[in-house]
Amino acid sequence: MENQEKDRLIASIQRLNRLIILLVFVFILLALYIQFRPKFNLFNREHQAITPYVEQQISPEDSAWRDAMIDTWIAPDLEEIKDPSKKEMLLYGQDLIAHTAKYFGPKGRISKTTNGLNCQNCHLNAGTKPWGNNYANVKYGYPKYRARSGEIESIQKRINDCFERSLNGKAIPNDGKEMKAIIAYMHFLGSNTKKGEAPKGSGIYNLPFLNRAASPENGKLVYDQKCASCHGANGQGQLNPDGIEYAYPAVWGPNSYNQGAGLYRISRLAGYVKYNMPFGVSIETPQLTDEEAWDVAAFINSQEHPTKDISKDWPKIQEKPIDHPFGPFSDQFSEKQHKFGPFKPIKKAKK
Repeated sequence: MENQEKDRLIASIQRLNRLIILLVFVFILLALYIQFRPKFNLFNREHQAITPYVEQQISPEDSAWRDAMIDTWIAPDLEEIKDPSKKEMLLYGQDLIAHTAKYFGPKGRISKTTNGLNCQNCHLNAGTKPWGNNYANVKYGYPKYRARSGEIESIQKRINDCFERSLNGKAIPNDGKEMKAIIAYMHFLGSNTKKGEAPKGSGIYNLPFLNRAASPENGKLVYDQKCASCHGANGQGQLNPDGIEYAYPAVWGPNSYNQGAGLYRISRLAGYVKYNMPFGVSIETPQLTDEEAWDVAAFINSQEHPTKDISKDWPKIQEKPIDHPFGPFSDQFSEKQHKFGPFKPIKKAKK
């Protein structure tokens, strides 16, 4: 009995010692947290979601991403529309954006005049995702002067540019039901914006230029690791079983966007993939570093894409973007540098 009492006493002392050690450890952690909290904000919920981007950030000069998290545009809700006829038109416009191939693809109901991609393959979530190339700024954005054509463009012209370039197809009638539905839907998405102000989260995020040229070779490694499982090792995407739409779109080859599309400029593609790819990521949860985004964009756009006559684009050569991949240019830099960079010297010379 005496030995049992002694054993119980020893066990109690050991438990107490472990508890004391644990409390001391917790106290040390708490003291460290209090001391360094202003620097790291480890437990600040406002910043917790974007901590992964801070850890992998490649370009220190890119600080605007913090502002992008505040007051970001949110698309209005279609369910709030009470007028049945108006709602029907808007839903049709939404469906045309989300499932364009059903109407105009190789097996389209209306015509068979596009490559089978959907508008929302480039304008995510039917044009509603922040930084997903959305339509937040379309309502008050047109008509406007566009340097690519050198003219004042209507919204109809801009939409048909996408049909002819990103969808590598033919224009749809400016006065047709489909065009009217698409415009109505885009204008609805901009109904909570103000004229003359581009809301935060609109369009594509502008990534800072690298201090080097983007590398297609490095980009292939990124593509193989992060992209090929959906878009295929050959970049041809994956069709749904019905063969009408793509589950994952082609990113090069005959069914991809052509060389006149906006995403054929790697600055546009890099900004797009940074906060949207692999599919499902956002500005809060990116998987790619800035360098990886630039490199994979360089790899994708160095692969074969359909051609288009763009000889009439950028009639004022001095207005041509510095990453437009085709000459002639108003400077002394090579076509290769205009396509892959480094872009900082071109930008500096342009000033």
